[in-house]
Amino acid sequence: MAPRGRPRAFDVDEALDRAVDVFWRQGYEGTSLDDLTRAMGINRPSLYAAFGNKEETFRKALGRYAEVEMAYVGDALAQPTARQVAAHYLRRNVEAVTTPGRPAGCLSIQGGLAAGAGDEAVVAFLAESRAGGEARFEQRFREAVEAGDLAATEDPADLAKYVSTVSAGIAVQASGGASRAELAAVAERALRAFP
Repeated sequence: MAPRGRPRAFDVDEALDRAVDVFWRQGYEGTSLDDLTRAMGINRPSLYAAFGNKEETFRKALGRYAEVEMAYVGDALAQPTARQVAAHYLRRNVEAVTTPGRPAGCLSIQGGLAAGAGDEAVVAFLAESRAGGEARFEQRFREAVEAGDLAATEDPADLAKYVSTVSAGIAVQASGGASRAELAAVAERALRAFP
């Protein structure tokens, strides 16, 4: 059976990268379909066909953001000690949320901060995404306890929540104008919690 319709005249990943930028700068609530189609260089029928509605486009954009902008998370989790996991993650987080030419802060934090009525599904999706990331750190810290890298009295869930909260705070501070140097000092202070 022959494929139906014309082939796409745009690169899906490139279009998603542009959607990431719009959602990151304007948040979910502040982004309109016109904003998206203008930035992505496509019309509404193409957006709907490739990505779905605004919410589905946001979900796909967040996935792309995690894959590209937050690739350092996987690198952090692969570090040999719990302290190195946290150090790599927090230091790279500081760099990511203060990269020149990119919006300050973090899409997964800022995307839903100003959600409006009817956006509960997006807010829940963002919370689930952050919880999933936190669970990955909890598992890694659990492995560190089992390996003797962390004390048996250490609570992996509490430690993962701590690292996640520091990271979110760094992102919020970055979006408020805090400098990379200021946030790097915060990350180093937070790392004192690790032996």
